[in-house]
Amino acid sequence: MNQSSKCAIGGIVAALSLVILISVAIIPFLTYALPAAAGILIIPIVIEIDKKWAFGVYATVAILGALLVPNKEVAAMYIAFFGYYPIIKAILEGHFKNWIAWILKTVSFVVSIGASYYVLIALMGLEIDEIETYGLIAVPMLLGAGTVAFIIYDIALTKIIELYLAKWRKIFKRYFK
Repeated sequence: MNQSSKCAIGGIVAALSLVILISVAIIPFLTYALPAAAGILIIPIVIEIDKKWAFGVYATVAILGALLVPNKEVAAMYIAFFGYYPIIKAILEGHFKNWIAWILKTVSFVVSIGASYYVLIALMGLEIDEIETYGLIAVPMLLGAGTVAFIIYDIALTKIIELYLAKWRKIFKRYFK
């Protein structure tokens, strides 16, 4: 694949990712689903080009998202985890046994989400209703529920990758040679 095709694919994915992230202004209840959906768009870049290009697209969307996305929590979720997770998933699953990869992926999720919420709460003044209602006991409960959601997301992401490889890859290859 030539450089201009790589740039075109990267630009298309970055633009679509930004549109998805900005659409939180229209669909505000999808605070977590939209960054996850935007992250999924990086899969073809990881598979067809390479991980370096995928990180470049992620960085582009992260910077523009931080500047343009009206809901900073959505931008933070993309930056902190969902934007680069398909890349990390490919690296971990390619280098480690399945159970070790699962442990590393889960630790990656817990650390990145925990750190991003710390930044959102401590530096940006985000208030989490559950913590104010239930106190600090809400933190492990929210993290546990988030971890379950992450596991479901990872399994769904694996199925999407399998679907891409089985069906969509042929279409992709036809348009981007």
